[in-house]
Amino acid sequence: MGNTSSMLTQYDIEEVQEHCNNTFSQQEIVSLYQRFCQLDRNSGGFISADEFLSVPEFAVNPLSQRLFRMIDGLNFKEFVLFLSAFSSRATLQHKVEFIFKVYDSDGNGKVAFSDLLDVLRDLTGQFISEQQRELVLTHVLEEAGYKKDSLLVLSDFMKILGNNGLKMEVEIPVD
Repeated sequence: MGNTSSMLTQYDIEEVQEHCNNTFSQQEIVSLYQRFCQLDRNSGGFISADEFLSVPEFAVNPLSQRLFRMIDGLNFKEFVLFLSAFSSRATLQHKVEFIFKVYDSDGNGKVAFSDLLDVLRDLTGQFISEQQRELVLTHVLEEAGYKKDSLLVLSDFMKILGNNGLKMEVEIPVD
Protein backbone atom coordinates (compact mmCIF):
# COMPACT_ATOMS: atom_id res chain seq x y z
CA MET A 1 0.00 0.00 0.00
CA GLY A 2 1.83 3.04 -1.30
CA ASN A 3 1.22 6.63 -0.43
CA THR A 4 -1.37 7.67 -3.01
CA SER A 5 -4.98 6.59 -3.17
CA SER A 6 -4.49 5.29 -6.73
CA MET A 7 -2.18 2.65 -5.28
CA LEU A 8 -4.89 1.28 -2.99
CA THR A 9 -6.28 -1.74 -4.83
CA GLN A 10 -9.68 -3.35 -4.35
CA TYR A 11 -7.86 -6.26 -2.72
CA ASP A 12 -6.13 -3.85 -0.29
CA ILE A 13 -9.45 -2.23 0.57
CA GLU A 14 -11.11 -5.58 1.24
CA GLU A 15 -8.12 -6.77 3.28
CA VAL A 16 -8.22 -3.65 5.45
CA GLN A 17 -11.99 -3.93 5.76
CA GLU A 18 -11.64 -7.52 6.99
CA HIS A 19 -8.78 -6.54 9.33
CA CYS A 20 -11.02 -4.00 11.07
CA ASN A 21 -14.06 -6.32 11.17
CA ASN A 22 -16.00 -4.30 8.60
CA THR A 23 -16.32 -1.27 10.87
CA PHE A 24 -15.67 0.98 7.86
CA SER A 25 -17.19 0.98 4.40
CA GLN A 26 -14.94 0.75 1.36
CA GLN A 27 -15.44 4.48 0.68
CA GLU A 28 -14.47 5.30 4.26
CA ILE A 29 -11.32 3.18 3.92
CA VAL A 30 -10.32 5.10 0.78
CA SER A 31 -10.88 8.38 2.66
CA LEU A 32 -8.87 7.10 5.61
CA TYR A 33 -6.08 6.10 3.22
CA GLN A 34 -5.98 9.60 1.77
CA ARG A 35 -5.78 11.04 5.30
CA PHE A 36 -3.09 8.50 6.24
CA CYS A 37 -1.01 9.59 3.24
CA GLN A 38 -1.36 13.24 4.26
CA LEU A 39 -0.18 12.42 7.78
CA ASP A 40 2.70 10.22 6.58
CA ARG A 41 4.84 13.23 5.66
CA ASN A 42 8.00 11.23 4.93
CA SER A 43 6.06 8.64 2.84
CA GLY A 44 7.56 5.83 4.89
CA GLY A 45 4.31 3.88 5.16
CA PHE A 46 4.04 4.52 8.90
CA ILE A 47 2.68 7.34 11.03
CA SER A 48 4.75 8.57 13.94
CA ALA A 49 3.35 10.15 17.07
CA ASP A 50 4.78 13.47 15.87
CA GLU A 51 2.91 13.18 12.58
CA PHE A 52 -0.28 12.41 14.50
CA LEU A 53 0.22 15.66 16.42
CA SER A 54 -0.53 17.53 13.20
CA VAL A 55 -4.19 16.55 13.72
CA PRO A 56 -5.50 19.45 15.84
CA GLU A 57 -8.14 17.34 17.61
CA PHE A 58 -5.47 14.90 18.68
CA ALA A 59 -2.92 17.53 19.69
CA VAL A 60 -5.33 19.13 22.19
CA ASN A 61 -6.71 15.85 23.55
CA PRO A 62 -5.82 15.58 27.25
CA LEU A 63 -5.13 11.88 26.73
CA SER A 64 -2.84 12.38 23.73
CA GLN A 65 0.26 11.34 25.67
CA ARG A 66 -1.41 8.03 26.57
CA LEU A 67 -2.54 7.52 22.99
CA PHE A 68 1.00 8.08 21.69
CA ARG A 69 2.11 4.65 22.87
CA MET A 70 -0.79 3.13 20.94
CA ILE A 71 -0.21 4.96 17.66
CA ASP A 72 3.49 5.51 17.20
CA GLY A 73 4.67 3.62 14.12
CA LEU A 74 1.28 2.50 12.79
CA ASN A 75 1.03 1.30 9.21
CA PHE A 76 -2.20 1.87 7.29
CA LYS A 77 -3.95 -1.34 8.43
CA GLU A 78 -3.05 -0.62 12.06
CA PHE A 79 -4.15 3.01 11.64
CA VAL A 80 -7.60 1.86 10.46
CA LEU A 81 -7.80 -0.72 13.26
CA PHE A 82 -6.91 1.99 15.80
CA LEU A 83 -9.66 4.26 14.46
CA SER A 84 -12.18 1.42 14.16
CA ALA A 85 -13.03 1.74 17.87
CA PHE A 86 -14.57 5.11 16.96
CA SER A 87 -16.77 3.74 14.19
CA SER A 88 -20.53 3.66 14.70
CA ARG A 89 -20.31 0.02 13.55
CA ALA A 90 -17.79 -0.99 16.22
CA THR A 91 -19.10 -3.36 18.85
CA LEU A 92 -19.36 -2.31 22.47
CA GLN A 93 -16.70 -4.93 23.26
CA HIS A 94 -14.29 -3.32 20.79
CA LYS A 95 -14.89 0.16 22.24
CA VAL A 96 -14.37 -1.05 25.81
CA GLU A 97 -11.19 -2.90 24.80
CA PHE A 98 -9.87 0.35 23.35
CA ILE A 99 -10.70 2.29 26.52
CA PHE A 100 -9.08 -0.43 28.62
CA LYS A 101 -5.85 -0.12 26.61
CA VAL A 102 -5.84 3.64 27.24
CA TYR A 103 -6.06 3.05 31.00
CA ASP A 104 -3.67 0.06 31.07
CA SER A 105 -0.57 2.19 30.51
CA ASP A 106 1.94 -0.56 31.27
CA GLY A 107 0.12 -3.16 29.16
CA ASN A 108 -0.03 -5.75 31.95
CA GLY A 109 -3.74 -6.45 31.46
CA LYS A 110 -4.66 -4.87 34.79
CA VAL A 111 -5.75 -1.37 35.73
CA ALA A 112 -4.88 -0.24 39.24
CA PHE A 113 -6.25 2.71 41.19
CA SER A 114 -3.08 4.63 40.26
CA ASP A 115 -3.78 4.06 36.53
CA LEU A 116 -7.32 5.38 36.94
CA LEU A 117 -6.01 8.32 38.93
CA ASP A 118 -3.43 9.13 36.23
CA VAL A 119 -6.16 9.28 33.57
CA LEU A 120 -8.39 11.39 35.79
CA ARG A 121 -5.43 13.71 36.41
CA ASP A 122 -4.86 13.99 32.66
CA LEU A 123 -8.52 14.81 32.11
CA THR A 124 -8.98 17.30 34.95
CA GLY A 125 -5.59 19.04 35.04
CA GLN A 126 -5.46 21.62 37.79
CA PHE A 127 -9.25 22.03 37.98
CA ILE A 128 -9.60 19.77 41.02
CA SER A 129 -7.18 18.81 43.77
CA GLU A 130 -5.49 15.44 44.07
CA GLN A 131 -7.54 14.74 47.20
CA GLN A 132 -10.78 15.50 45.33
CA ARG A 133 -9.73 13.19 42.49
CA GLU A 134 -9.02 10.37 44.91
CA LEU A 135 -12.37 10.88 46.65
CA VAL A 136 -14.30 10.91 43.38
CA LEU A 137 -12.50 7.85 42.06
CA THR A 138 -12.91 5.93 45.32
CA HIS A 139 -16.63 6.71 45.28
CA VAL A 140 -17.02 5.64 41.63
CA LEU A 141 -15.20 2.36 42.30
CA GLU A 142 -17.32 1.64 45.39
CA GLU A 143 -20.51 2.39 43.42
CA ALA A 144 -19.39 -0.22 40.89
CA GLY A 145 -18.61 -2.75 43.64
CA TYR A 146 -14.83 -2.37 43.73
CA LYS A 147 -12.32 -1.19 46.30
CA LYS A 148 -9.40 1.20 45.99
CA ASP A 149 -6.94 -1.72 45.95
CA SER A 150 -8.84 -3.64 43.23
CA LEU A 151 -6.99 -4.51 40.04
CA LEU A 152 -9.48 -4.18 37.21
CA VAL A 153 -9.27 -6.42 34.15
CA LEU A 154 -11.05 -6.12 30.81
CA SER A 155 -14.14 -8.01 32.04
CA ASP A 156 -14.47 -5.46 34.88
CA PHE A 157 -14.43 -2.64 32.35
CA MET A 158 -17.13 -4.48 30.37
CA LYS A 159 -19.22 -4.79 33.52
CA ILE A 160 -18.80 -1.10 34.37
CA LEU A 161 -19.10 0.39 30.87
CA GLY A 162 -21.18 -2.26 29.15
CA ASN A 163 -24.58 -0.91 30.08
CA ASN A 164 -24.23 2.83 29.77
CA GLY A 165 -24.89 3.49 26.07
CA LEU A 166 -21.23 4.25 25.41
CA LYS A 167 -20.82 6.66 22.49
CA MET A 168 -17.40 6.89 20.86
CA GLU A 169 -17.90 7.83 17.26
CA VAL A 170 -16.25 9.92 14.58
CA GLU A 171 -17.59 10.68 11.16
CA ILE A 172 -15.33 9.81 8.23
CA PRO A 173 -15.87 12.28 5.40
CA VAL A 174 -16.34 10.48 2.11
CA ASP A 175 -15.58 12.41 -1.08
